[in-house]
Amino acid sequence: MAIPKTIGIETEFGITHRGVDDPDPITASSILIGAYVAATHQYVAGGGSPVSWDFIDETPGLDARGYAPTGSMAPVVETHLVNAVLTNGARYYVDHAHPELSTPECADALSGVRFDRAAEIIAQRSMEATSAILPPGEEIVLYKNNSDGKGNSYGCHENYLVDRSTPFGEIVTHCTTHFVTRQIYTGAGKVGSEVAGVPASEVPFQLTQRADFFEEEVGLETTLKRPIINTRDEPHADARKYRRLHVIVGDANMSEVATFLKVGTTAILLALIEDKALPRRIEFASPVAAIRQVSADMSLARTLEMADGTTATALDIQWELLEACSNYVAQRGTDNTGGPTAEAVLQRWEQVLTSLSSDPMTLSTQLDWVAKYRLLEGYRERHGLGWDHPRLRAMDIQYHDLRPSKSLAARVGLETLVGIDEATAGVTDPPSDTRAYFRGECLKRYRADIVAANWDSMVFDIGADALRRVPMMEPLRGTREHMARLFDESDSAADLLRRLGK
Repeated sequence: MAIPKTIGIETEFGITHRGVDDPDPITASSILIGAYVAATHQYVAGGGSPVSWDFIDETPGLDARGYAPTGSMAPVVETHLVNAVLTNGARYYVDHAHPELSTPECADALSGVRFDRAAEIIAQRSMEATSAILPPGEEIVLYKNNSDGKGNSYGCHENYLVDRSTPFGEIVTHCTTHFVTRQIYTGAGKVGSEVAGVPASEVPFQLTQRADFFEEEVGLETTLKRPIINTRDEPHADARKYRRLHVIVGDANMSEVATFLKVGTTAILLALIEDKALPRRIEFASPVAAIRQVSADMSLARTLEMADGTTATALDIQWELLEACSNYVAQRGTDNTGGPTAEAVLQRWEQVLTSLSSDPMTLSTQLDWVAKYRLLEGYRERHGLGWDHPRLRAMDIQYHDLRPSKSLAARVGLETLVGIDEATAGVTDPPSDTRAYFRGECLKRYRADIVAANWDSMVFDIGADALRRVPMMEPLRGTREHMARLFDESDSAADLLRRLGK
């Protein structure tokens, strides 16, 4: 039987350091996160802090296929760079040349949206904190996008906990189908193409920012030879029971509706895969070609070659997946697909597909690619510009600018699903219904006694001869329901550990 879907989102922010002759993104990222930590008294690894990110369980080289093909390159674990463990249960750190924020574990799609929005607020506050310490004339700016327009792409990754017993080949087959076709509502939109040899006249505007950068169907890499299905086998939970599906194919969304659909539809589909409830296998003749074809087709009418010799559009396939997911939820309920939120996902999914089938431009307040296209097309027509004009590319990037006064996304009337007060509370307070509650509350209450933390354990120093590691292998334990009374009765970390021992 399918397991409840614990989810999370990791966003690598685009970064630029203005006012310096030779900007270094790693240095800029370190300054940014350090400034936020200092301004908010959060917990930081490195730089002499008593709290560190615990890398003991970091195994990015493990491959879900049971082997790593010759020449594959797993991400390097950079233990020397800044890592912040936040009181909302999130991780905020320097990843290669970008600041990255990984949300706390969330139990449904709406919670995922809330903490993704909280991540944006953290990024905004980081820029403000940095401005207070930089010399006059310097500024560090963050963008929530996936491409700098110069051939470099950075990710917005999703994570879903699935049953370890589910054959990985089944995940590959069905998730490939979904990832290729869900672009029609998850895409953030992009001016032009970054595929070598493709002129702007051929792809003046496309649905997604990431499709140009995928070259493989399945693989371990995340920065080179990017695969549609990533095989990293690093569950951050009980590996005997769980697998974490690490999804690298999605865009970073400014639209809350797009984020809601991105994680919500995928969580439900994974439950169907676990329960073998999909009516049939839908496979593309060439998934890599298909993902680019879907992204480049604003008409949504292009037919894709299927492995069985037939053809179908992305819309056709998404309608079929929606029908299967709706039937599944009607028959088996929502316990393993996000609770009541799953019903809202299905309703929104159907509404969006209906609008995409009739007039996609009616979704300008719901989907990023539509909002961006309408904004740029209107500007282009008013000024008589071609799609290859550099001003349009600049506006493309400005859509994702996280400075509220500069962001174009903030001006197009995107629908919100989470109130500002709720999102702001998520900056400091963890979700109440996952183990992130235990992590965040411990950081709030027992700062001086915490030596290290990661996703599935915390290490305490309470003055005894040995450090005490508290395992957190079950993502849905350690919730407020489980822990609130225990916290209230524990005046110190030593009290807490003694009570946990009983």
